[in-house]
Amino acid sequence: MKRVFSGSPYEAKIGYCRAVLAGGFVHVAGTTGADLETGEMPDDVVTQCRNTLARIGAALEEVGAGFADAVRVRYILPNPDDFEPCWPLLREAFGDNPPVATMIVSGLIHPAMKIEIELMALDPSAR
Repeated sequence: MKRVFSGSPYEAKIGYCRAVLAGGFVHVAGTTGADLETGEMPDDVVTQCRNTLARIGAALEEVGAGFADAVRVRYILPNPDDFEPCWPLLREAFGDNPPVATMIVSGLIHPAMKIEIELMALDPSAR
């Protein structure tokens, strides 16, 4: 088993890691879109989505995987109208290898958060 930490202060405060490689899968924790350098939460959902995908991509890369290995993704948004503006970024990330997906409308831990993404991917070394 391998654990991936992104350096988020919440990982230590809450007791979790960004991703775990185990049992032939990479499990990526629910991830939100704070700016990777400043930690500030952008105002718009598209920028939050872009930041979220970058953080997830970095976690996948650390274990030798990528978005093409994704098998399941969950999108959680407080406002369902914010989902469609993210579609081009999601299409770009997953390309011709889209995973199964679920979109859930739910509140997030902070009102400034507009999207959270949770992902599961195949461990490419387990193929």
